[in-house]
Amino acid sequence: MPKKKSTSKSTKKISSKKEDMDKSSEDETGFKIVIGPDHLTRFERSRIIGAIALQISMGAPILIDLEEEYNIDPIEVAILELEADVLPLTIRRTTPSGDYQDIPLSILLKSPLSFG
Repeated sequence: MPKKKSTSKSTKKISSKKEDMDKSSEDETGFKIVIGPDHLTRFERSRIIGAIALQISMGAPILIDLEEEYNIDPIEVAILELEADVLPLTIRRTTPSGDYQDIPLSILLKSPLSFG
């Protein structure tokens, strides 16, 4: 009878200490992005817009002031909220080995490549 393989993966969080990260980008606050690019990728951007638009369509409060009250499209509102940097979100980037880093959305939005 074959042995069962263990399916438990050990994951470790990558710290954001200065001495641990020498090859990554750093912003004014001292936070370094180790995993992935220093901007919000198009996949992360679309995932955030879709999730926020779904919440808005289900009745979640809108976090920005809108000038027009009629025909509010949840996707457009989600894009405006993302561009206004009012979303309290954290992006978790993982590697195939199971390592991950939690990056605040506000840090990723500081790069000009985040809105392309």
